[in-house]
Amino acid sequence: MMEIRPAEARYKADHGWLTSYHSFSFADYYDPDNSGFGPLRVLNDDFVAGHRGFAPHPHREMEIVSIVLEGKLKHEDSTGETAVTGFGEVQRMSAGTGVRHSEINPSDRPVNFLQLWFHPDTPGLPPSYEARSYDASKLENALLPVVSSVPGFGAASIHQDLTLYLSRLEAGKALSFTQPTGRRIYLFVLEGALTLNGETDVKRRDDVRITDTPELAIQASADSLFMLIDLP
Repeated sequence: MMEIRPAEARYKADHGWLTSYHSFSFADYYDPDNSGFGPLRVLNDDFVAGHRGFAPHPHREMEIVSIVLEGKLKHEDSTGETAVTGFGEVQRMSAGTGVRHSEINPSDRPVNFLQLWFHPDTPGLPPSYEARSYDASKLENALLPVVSSVPGFGAASIHQDLTLYLSRLEAGKALSFTQPTGRRIYLFVLEGALTLNGETDVKRRDDVRITDTPELAIQASADSLFMLIDLP
């Protein structure tokens, strides 16, 4: 089964320095029928003005992944970790028993990044942080794992049974993805347009929540960039 949530259905929060599009319930947006998908709890598509950002604030018991699409993002946290990431890099923070962090745009131009929260598979972990780069050329017409609980992928690690892939698919090209029966697929179109299993059309910033469909055929009807998450 495929549940499509079009880009226009996302909640828009406009704070002046921050414009955020929420795919799931978050902050002032609450919908009891849209509070997560498996362990995926939050997906915010954030646009932050230059030299603005999120001041230090606390988190507990959450795996937080940030993927920069344009611009730069500076992370600092109470464990002493600091990093500046851009496109071609991904960061994962395990809040665990408690951590404070900030995310600031250090440049003059806006930054656009995805912020994803996942419930961890194990409570009570110590806080930790990881920034990992990936070869963006390997996105071309392939699914590249950039965050995963599976060792050996060369991806950022995460305390949850999931793998997050990115792909840049040329118009007319196709990919297939197979997973064991009983798992979930979450697909988010970042740019372009896709056709799924030959019949379901999705466009820029649409999301698709897929269950009971272990084999997925993905074809690009325009040059596309998308994210696919294999979830329990």
